[in-house]
Amino acid sequence: MQIPTNKLDLFIRSVEISSYLPGRVRLYSNNLIGNYDLEQQVKAQLMAFAEIDSVQTNTTSGSILILYQPERLRQNAELRKVEEYIMTHARRK
Repeated sequence: MQIPTNKLDLFIRSVEISSYLPGRVRLYSNNLIGNYDLEQQVKAQLMAFAEIDSVQTNTTSGSILILYQPERLRQNAELRKVEEYIMTHARRK
């Protein structure tokens, strides 16, 4: 495992990657449960990427659903690496 090099790496490694389909990723974070401030931070940081279409969160379950267009996202080298990490670490594909 590589040492996280930026906030996005650190974030992805701090959540459980529940499922992955190209264009759809579901993550879980126990830290998100009941934490509305963190929910807003997560949404703001992820939606700062133009390549991400939608971020839906649930502070009751700790769920984060990320929707995107795979071809568009993969044009961003940083996000392409994150997607590759998610592909190999998702519980369900």
